[in-house]
Amino acid sequence: MKKKRSESSAQGKRAGGNVKHMPDSQIDFSDIPEATDAQMKRMRRVGRPASGMAKQLIAIRLSPRLLSQLRKMAAKQGKPYQSLIHELLEKAASKAA
Repeated sequence: MKKKRSESSAQGKRAGGNVKHMPDSQIDFSDIPEATDAQMKRMRRVGRPASGMAKQLIAIRLSPRLLSQLRKMAAKQGKPYQSLIHELLEKAASKAA
């Protein structure tokens, strides 16, 4: 059986390694029209707002059974499962302190 290759893997990144980087100064932007005032007014910031309380991204390994249970619990409460995990860890940490 042939192994599926992921574009996000190290091998996938190396496969695109023969593409040469082009600095912005060499890109021709002349065919892009200027934004109108109306377009500028409709623009909005994309992404998460900057705050002093940004959460830190970590990796954690959970058993598939536990993850499934947590996802079901979160679905019943109508919230993302990662938010539920955060709440449960916060409660457990405050009890232990």
